[in-house]
Formats: sequence, C-alpha cells, structure tokens
Amino acid sequence: VKVTSSVFFGLVCLFILPICVVSQSPTPTAIPETAKNEADLIHFGDVIDVDFVGTLEYDWRGTLKSDGLLDGLDEFLPIIGLCRAETDVAADLVRVYSKILRDPKVTVKIVDRSNRAVARLDGAVKMPTRFRILRPILLKEMIVTAGGFTDDVSGEIVILRPSGLNCVEMATGSNDHQPGVKGASGNGLITTNILISDLLSGKESADPLILSGDIITVGKAVPIYVIGAVNNPRPIYSHSGMTLTRAIATAGGLTKGAVEQKISIYRREGTNSTIMQIDLAKIKNGELNDVDLKPFDIIEVTFKGRAPRKYSPVIATGDNKVGNISDLPLRIID
Repeated sequence: VKVTSSVFFGLVCLFILPICVVSQSPTPTAIPETAKNEADLIHFGDVIDVDFVGTLEYDWRGTLKSDGLLDGLDEFLPIIGLCRAETDVAADLVRVYSKILRDPKVTVKIVDRSNRAVARLDGAVKMPTRFRILRPILLKEMIVTAGGFTDDVSGEIVILRPSGLNCVEMATGSNDHQPGVKGASGNGLITTNILISDLLSGKESADPLILSGDIITVGKAVPIYVIGAVNNPRPIYSHSGMTLTRAIATAGGLTKGAVEQKISIYRREGTNSTIMQIDLAKIKNGELNDVDLKPFDIIEVTFKGRAPRKYSPVIATGDNKVGNISDLPLRIID
C-alpha cells in the first residue's frame, strides 16, 4: 500500500509541477493587434503588384503617390493604397473594374518593401544602426540588437516620430506613443522622452513599439576629465553630483609621483575660463570643503617636479556617431 501511495504521489507531482512553472513564468508584453498587422500594410516606398487573373491588359505594378493613391491606376476611380491591407485594395479594384469586366478576380501583393523609411538608433549605444522593420519590435529589443548601452549613457532616450511614415496612427486614429510616456508634438514630429531607469526596471510604458521612420537617440552623459598623476587618467561619466575626491578615486587614485597639494581644476563657463588650485590634503584633513565639479571640468593632478599649467589642456575626444546617416549599418527586423 505504501509503494502504491508513493507512486500515485509521484505521478501527481509530475502533472502539477509544469502547471506551477508556467504560472510563475513572466507574462510577455502584449503587442496590440493593430501593431501586429502594421508591417503587413502598404507603406510609402512599397512596390505593389496588381494581377487581374486571366488577362494582362489591366495588370499593374507601381508605387504610391504622395497622397497615398496607387500611382497610375486611377483611370476609373482613385484607389487608396496607403496603410491598407492587400486584400482590401483588391476588393476596391474588384468593385471599380466590375463596371467593365465580368466577375473580375484581382490579386494585390507587396513585392518590395526595401524602400520603406527605416528607423534609426544612435547615441550612447555600441552599434548605431538603421533598422528596416518588417515585424513588430519594442525599444528594448532594438537596443539589445544594437549591442546595448555604452559607458557614457545618460538617463534619457528621445524618440522622434515623423508623421505619415507608419500605419499605426491611421489604424488607431491617434499619433501618441504608448500611455504613460511623456510626449509632445509639433512641426509634424512627435517627441517622446523615456527614462532609462524606467526601461531597465521593466516599466511597460517605457518600452514602446518602434515604427518605420522613428529616430531614437540614446542620450550621452557629459564627461569630467581626470588627467595627470592618477593611476587611470580617463573621462568620468556621472549621473549625479561628482566631487573632486570622488573623481580622483574613480580615476584610480593618486600615483606615487603625485603632488596632492597641487590639483588644478580647469573650468569653462560660456566665454569665461577659470583655473582653481586645490590642496587635496586640506580636503582630506577637513580644513577645506570638497569641491563640487561641473560638466566638462578638467582635473589635473601635478607630477612632482613639474609646475602647474598656465592654460587649460586640450582634450581629444572620440565619438561613435557616424557623420552620414546612410553610413550606418542596416539591419532587417523580420
């Protein structure tokens, strides 16, 4: 009896365990139905093929005009193609050409999507990239595809959305991004600001759907430079208040040849440049308050035997931006 009970209990566990695992797994972010179908609709730049079954006389292949009509297929009545499904356009053609053809059968197909507006992701990402979007994609996936953030990432992402380059607006009757995300519109552009902290914490509204034509810029933090007699001279990117002692510690601390009584802070504000001479030893001893640093400050720790500079040093900076947008690599999301 004991053996039978053990076997029965084991079988029950085998059935219950998968159910528990499924119930505890995270629920994926739901994508609206209109967004799922958006890539299948006709966009500006698409090449559309119209085939009248059984005849070649009325067959047509072309693109859209600036007003969204099929360019050249308006002999009897203008046919709207922009942001419509292939089957809907075919139904319109059947209705119009039924006046001259007996029981016409029409097939409409998008044969080339390569000229659609691309989305662009640049700024503080490892691989600034252009994306041709052929399926729904959310912001987080796009950033991961671009290699993730760089060390100089700031706290905000800005999405610019030109009107008329995607079909979600027409399908929903709205030009807004997802609810809960701060946005503004003007000059034909919709601007959305997203906090990176919200995106990383999994806030759904901070991970919007990205559409054709979107321009996504990941903000870069403003650097503070630490040079001279420190173990790791480098730019420091801070998202909160940075002090002199903290900056020097972040740069690896002082080397053996450093003169801590001679720390120079070079600061430029507008057209004015100033040089502050700081005694780090007095700050450590509590005789002086620590110095709050500002963006683009240059901190130089003097080496023994060298006099402090009279003028601010020139810092060579690198940037991962590509000068020409078309030089960015192109990735197809399908």
